[in-house]
Amino acid sequence: MSNLDFLMTMKASEWIRNIIDILLVWFVFYKLITIIKGTKAVQLLKGIFVILIVRFLTEVFGLSTLGWMMEQVLTFGFLAVIIIFQPELRRALEQLGRGKIFTRSSLQEDEEQKRLIEAMKKSVSYMAKRRIGALISIEKETGLSEYIETGTPLDATITSELIINIFIPNTPLHDGAVIVQKNKIAAASCYLPLSESPFISKDLGTRHRAALGISEETDAVTIIVSEETGAISLTVAGDIMRNLTIDEFEERLTELWFGADETALVESNVWKWGKKKDG
Repeated sequence: MSNLDFLMTMKASEWIRNIIDILLVWFVFYKLITIIKGTKAVQLLKGIFVILIVRFLTEVFGLSTLGWMMEQVLTFGFLAVIIIFQPELRRALEQLGRGKIFTRSSLQEDEEQKRLIEAMKKSVSYMAKRRIGALISIEKETGLSEYIETGTPLDATITSELIINIFIPNTPLHDGAVIVQKNKIAAASCYLPLSESPFISKDLGTRHRAALGISEETDAVTIIVSEETGAISLTVAGDIMRNLTIDEFEERLTELWFGADETALVESNVWKWGKKKDG
């Protein structure tokens, strides 16, 4: 009987059961991947993948000695994994016992978003009060790699202390923009394109023109702290929200960074509020 004939003879209940089985297996693997994402276990999986490829190649090319070595690695590797990753396995089992293993990834994502917003809020508040000029551009869907290449690579975790230190006047990296990519500070002292729009207010300086310029060419969200007044502004999709309070800044940044896309926000009352605020 061919595979096609076998599939045709299956009952509807068997189809449903098999589909559910496949979906459950996929869901378990997906959750396991999200749990180990960002941990040293990712490197282990890469190593195992390489070993499996080598083991397959030894079979194809008849490399008996190397094949025997890979067989031993796979045989005793399981025990090594248990020993090396004992803390991670213990935490995973504890979460399973508490019923949290399937909610961990979403909780972690929410916590990380709150941490990032709090870091931005704290640093912007500090710089605004002391009139320290700042320019921070956050990558979304459109890549900013060409602008990152103009600056100094950092690949650093976002913290308020680091952001403040970067923009302290007369330090090596304070001139230019910080670019955030994949929730990390990718580079500092980057050059952004200046907007050439004739409709920009005359009282806006180079930082604001650069923020508007990058927002006209990409979907990036850009934060500006004015060196002259300490005013906080946000740009996206070629528009600017100026003179935000720190609470308004937190709310708008959360919406723009982790909420709806910029097109929806431009058409929303939230964005119109920002434009009316600017007058």
